[in-house]
Amino acid sequence: MDSVKPACAVRERLGRILFSRVAGPNGPENRARIHDTPGPRWFGPDRPVRQVHGDASMFIGGLRALLLQSLHPLAMAAVAGHSGFRGDPWGRLQRTSTFLAVTTFGTAEHAQEAVDRVRSVHETVRGLSPSGEPYHAADPHLLCWVHIAEVDSFLRAHQRYGARPLDGPECDGYIDDMARVAHALGVPDPPHNRAELAERIAAYRPELRATREALDAARFILLHPPLPWAARLPYAVLAANAVAALPSWAREPLRLPRAPGVEEVCVQPAGKALTGAIGWAMSPRPTPAAT
Repeated sequence: MDSVKPACAVRERLGRILFSRVAGPNGPENRARIHDTPGPRWFGPDRPVRQVHGDASMFIGGLRALLLQSLHPLAMAAVAGHSGFRGDPWGRLQRTSTFLAVTTFGTAEHAQEAVDRVRSVHETVRGLSPSGEPYHAADPHLLCWVHIAEVDSFLRAHQRYGARPLDGPECDGYIDDMARVAHALGVPDPPHNRAELAERIAAYRPELRATREALDAARFILLHPPLPWAARLPYAVLAANAVAALPSWAREPLRLPRAPGVEEVCVQPAGKALTGAIGWAMSPRPTPAAT
């Protein structure tokens, strides 16, 4: 019994540290607002999007999504010019995680408010890429690329590292759930199943290339994260697994080598163990049974 108390204390401390990094200083208030406000939701408790977005595999999926998204020159130009991912990477992470939490678990009213705020910001993000091409963050074509890169990354990470991988119909259900959010954000025809998602990614591939900005972003994300030294090793495990989950056509232009054998024997098992530990630390403690 005495050994349980130190374990619980470690779990609570790790959970607080991780949650504060991901959710920011307003995390507890936002969490209470998201989960405790009564009202209808976009997604019921049995929907696949809740399972995926509530799993620790999202840490790996999020890094993979950033790397994949960077391969579209106009999307990367918008991020480099307006997102502040270098100056305030944790702020960007916290805003993204809060948006995902609100649209996945929050009330329909709060989800729509979050979408409206994002659309308002997108309207102001426009400019020229280093090659002179105009971009606008509200462009449905760019929005769709960002969306499908996220959906593909979150789903693949969940299937490889999640506590309970989805079956085939659930995978299609997740993509269909996310299509609702994409449509609200301004994507007119998002994919609704695995076949449509694969077709859409293939259609974008001729537009993708690794610009100098994309290579710089990959180095920053993978090699120079703004973390204390104590957190560097677990982050390196997450980053290595994000790279391992990328297809070769995305790795090669970003100059991310593949290590056959090492990834399967060392990297992936370490990623599975770490996401399991993160999930353990961040999961709510069970309420003691009434006596």
